[in-house]
Amino acid sequence: MYKVLVSDPISDMGIQLLYDASDVTVDKKPGLSEDELVDIIGEYDALLVRSQTRVTERIMEAGKKLKVVGRAGVGVDNIDLPAATKRGIIVINAPDGNTITTCEHTFAMMMAVARHIPQAYAKTVNGVWDRKSFLGVELRNKVLGVLGMGRIGSEVAARAKAFGMSIHAYDPFLTEERAEKLGVKLGTVNEIVANADFITVHTPLTPETRHMISRPQFEIMKKGMRIVNCARGGIIDELALMEAVDQGIVAGAAFDVFEEEPPRPDHPFLKHPQIIVTPHLGASTVEAQENVAIDVSEQVLLILRGQAFKNAVNMPPVPADVLNKLQPYFDLGEKLGHFLAQLTIGAVREIHVNYSGELADVDTNPLTRYVVRGVLSHHLGGDVVNVVNSMHLAKERDVQVVVSKTAATKGFTNLITLTLKSNKEERLLAGTLLNGYGARFVQLDQYPVDISPEGNLLIISHNDKPGIIGRVGTLLGSNEVNIATMQVGRKIVGGAAIMVLTVDKQPAKIVVEELAKLPEIITVKEITL
Repeated sequence: MYKVLVSDPISDMGIQLLYDASDVTVDKKPGLSEDELVDIIGEYDALLVRSQTRVTERIMEAGKKLKVVGRAGVGVDNIDLPAATKRGIIVINAPDGNTITTCEHTFAMMMAVARHIPQAYAKTVNGVWDRKSFLGVELRNKVLGVLGMGRIGSEVAARAKAFGMSIHAYDPFLTEERAEKLGVKLGTVNEIVANADFITVHTPLTPETRHMISRPQFEIMKKGMRIVNCARGGIIDELALMEAVDQGIVAGAAFDVFEEEPPRPDHPFLKHPQIIVTPHLGASTVEAQENVAIDVSEQVLLILRGQAFKNAVNMPPVPADVLNKLQPYFDLGEKLGHFLAQLTIGAVREIHVNYSGELADVDTNPLTRYVVRGVLSHHLGGDVVNVVNSMHLAKERDVQVVVSKTAATKGFTNLITLTLKSNKEERLLAGTLLNGYGARFVQLDQYPVDISPEGNLLIISHNDKPGIIGRVGTLLGSNEVNIATMQVGRKIVGGAAIMVLTVDKQPAKIVVEELAKLPEIITVKEITL
């Protein structure tokens, strides 16, 4: 008989599956302190939590029988993942349970901002009958820009079509073929921003998406457009939005999320007559709360019974002998993916991983998951993509993962070669471990290199002409950017070449733009590892 402890308030309906299981007993004990949990967790096989309980290493150390920790929700920042992985405890969440509720909240906010519903309500209940101040707009025949076409963005697009809206969409993994299948028009962020009447964002918050919409985007928007954010605070630059509203560029905005939550009492959104706010209610419905609990309950049962499961957020079980051989390469594989994803232009369609040398004789599936995680996490965020769901997320976005193995090693004991094929280009990066430990990138496209995969790098494509290295060094030095290492790769004298710089800090955007304007420079790309 398996014992399951529920230490946070979770509806009985959501965990009814566990109650009904003949081989499971369930104890609900919300509100326990860490000490109290430590005292009793040793008798349980599974622990179910929401966000209140902090599942610490101390608790897991005491959980000698603990096989799984289930989080009835998406975020797992209240669970010590490294401690769980170290002890072989599987941590699962419910990433799909809030898809519909967040989608519907987005539409509620879109309708509210289009028809001034909260403002009109406030005046009416205060005794002011004012029909003239709240002239709204219809959604029909309007262009809706959807930035992020994952689960929630795709659901929003489907519903918007029913309202007669034309959907223009951006997603780093959205191809023309998938866009056509979804019935949306594919565009860049700036193309969508320039044409949309309404914009809604549905991306994770990553360095790439932070302030995805800021002053440059507001400057090219249609006057009178409206914008909704029910995803993550920080995707839209709040200060720039305020300026755009005051300048008449944005007619209205609706925000469920903030860069700092809760927002400070003097936050300008809270008193602005053209901005609607809610306190992060995207997942707050009865159905969503039950759905995430049902999803987690199903997975807990599968894990306890030794059956196939999904939605684990830490490393899946790997045979010890295989793990010992592959573990030194996990970090290298992930960095290969993260580096090349930052360098590749366009929507990635194929991830091709080639293993050569001794790795060709090992089951490299766990390592491939790390490579794919590195590629996807650049756009989706490291908290969204893990080594368990990376292959699923790639398939969900129509990204093909191809693995090949060869005996030839090009002089290296082991070599991992990653090729990304997008709708715009094909890029290649190869890496190895020197002496079995030190990670190195040894080939970038056709150029031999020796790159230590860490810190801030500048990748500069240029024509091999005298004086270029000096001009680059002078420009960076005059802007107080110190060069730690520099190397140049070329095939022929005077032909195409590549310059790889490691710098002590990220140069300002204007410095990168000035570099790109130097004679014979083709492209300049910042990479952060």
